[in-house]
Amino acid sequence: MYDTVVLSTDGSASADRAVTVGLDLARRFDATVHALYVTDTGEVDASPAAVRDDLSNALEEHGETALEQLSGQTDQSVVTAVREGRPAAEICAYAEDVGADVVVTGTRGRHGEHAFLLGSVAEAVVRRSPVPVLTVRQLDADESTTVTPQEV
Repeated sequence: MYDTVVLSTDGSASADRAVTVGLDLARRFDATVHALYVTDTGEVDASPAAVRDDLSNALEEHGETALEQLSGQTDQSVVTAVREGRPAAEICAYAEDVGADVVVTGTRGRHGEHAFLLGSVAEAVVRRSPVPVLTVRQLDADESTTVTPQEV
């Protein structure tokens, strides 16, 4: 059913549950995992010109670290990629480029406090993705961290 799973992450703590669910989904179907981090060029462009290069480099380094940590959570082979651009557009383009069967993403990321139900990136991916999208919401502090089959 799923041969290729694209797992998008922004390296935030709120993305951890989506990473766990995405890796489990890929393991269950013996699928290839593609982990993707997108450096948000909008965020870089909105910063003062004097710090743009430093911010871009820091975000790329953060992405590489996030992908290394993600890869370290599994025995599975993980294809990693860091892209630059608008996150939702890049996630959708990457999914199409690799022939993904599903995209797994969290519902809130680094900017989650500004979003009401779905984060703006997650919502845009759901609307634009050429393949199905599994959104995994962040749990509240009082909720169980165990993922049940009904949630997946």
